[in-house]
Amino acid sequence: MTRTLVVIGHGMVGHHLVEKLRARDREGTWRVVVLAEEARPAYNRVALSSYLEGRSASDLSLAGDEFRRDRMVDLKLSTAAAGIDRRARTVVAADSSVIGYDALVLATGSRPYLPPVPGHDLAGCFVYRTFDDLDAIRAAAAPGRPGVVIGGGLLGLEAANGLRLLGMRPHVVEMAQRLMPLQVDEGGGRVLARRVGELGVRVHCGTATRSVDAGPDGRVCAVTLADGSAIETDLVVFSAGVRPRDELAGSAGLETAERGGFLVDDRCRTGDERIWAVGECAAVLGRCYGLVTPGYRMAEAVVEQLLGIGDTPFPGADMSTRLKLLGVEVASFGDVHAESRGALEFVHADNAAGTYAKLVLSDDGRVLLGGVLAGDATAYPVLRALVGHELTASPQQLVFPPSRD
Repeated sequence: MTRTLVVIGHGMVGHHLVEKLRARDREGTWRVVVLAEEARPAYNRVALSSYLEGRSASDLSLAGDEFRRDRMVDLKLSTAAAGIDRRARTVVAADSSVIGYDALVLATGSRPYLPPVPGHDLAGCFVYRTFDDLDAIRAAAAPGRPGVVIGGGLLGLEAANGLRLLGMRPHVVEMAQRLMPLQVDEGGGRVLARRVGELGVRVHCGTATRSVDAGPDGRVCAVTLADGSAIETDLVVFSAGVRPRDELAGSAGLETAERGGFLVDDRCRTGDERIWAVGECAAVLGRCYGLVTPGYRMAEAVVEQLLGIGDTPFPGADMSTRLKLLGVEVASFGDVHAESRGALEFVHADNAAGTYAKLVLSDDGRVLLGGVLAGDATAYPVLRALVGHELTASPQQLVFPPSRD
């Protein structure tokens, strides 16, 4: 007998779950109904900035012809979920339609966080999350004029690069003392700031935003920082982090974690045996993960449970990452901030080359615990694979392998 799976959300993780389920459900056990809030099917949000470099929305789409033709998948675009009735096992859509389910997966993702600074809602303020956001930023961009990005993390630097691609002169304001404070240490952040500065991005770290200021026309004209200084600007992009979208929990009576997100166990199950949560909206044992790869692992764990072919718990997430931001390579892996007891640090900074490398070692200097690379991440694949293992060569040889020369 065919059963109905409802998936709320059609982002990268929700789409991955449906694809994996359809590929492995050879018996046709599940008919899938997907409620997609956006007017477009799932797309590669990680590569969203390439949309400003000339790639089209269809270039970034994840839903190919085979997916669209699949009769076992009913993709409902522009259809947000308004509520869940667990007793009746139904989802009520925003258009008042009601969809019954045998199993339900919440893949609602996250929303940009808007810090409550005065003026955050002025005309000329944007977030950097969807095609519609980028279309609005493109329409407001004035080549040669300054633009301010509030937030110096991964998404903030992506947004700064977006403004740069539109011909603007970007400023980045970050409350922490360095760029990308979660991924890199002070030395890596210093190299990153220098390198992006050489590309025309003005960096303001260690300061908060006091207000976004309006001109006579009511639009953004400046950003005032905590020290009283002001940055003239034609637009502001907020990229100060995200918050899990868990608003459906209230009406459904589902538990959320202390910092938000649908609270799930290590198999991504909520307190209701028929409901799972995956991706950025899921707080696995209380913790949310903001990267797509952990979301994919969650989705695969749920697919196994739906098909009755496994009950493998979500193994946690390797938060190692290698990025290229504004042309600058950055990588981090393992214990980035040397928080392990007795950890030793091997650091090499080449100011002339604009590179930085740090390896975090065990107290006897024999086991690699983690590290940071900035400016040159050539050694990343080898170093990431070595985390938790004894060094196979000296730190210098690992950071600067022979193939580098």
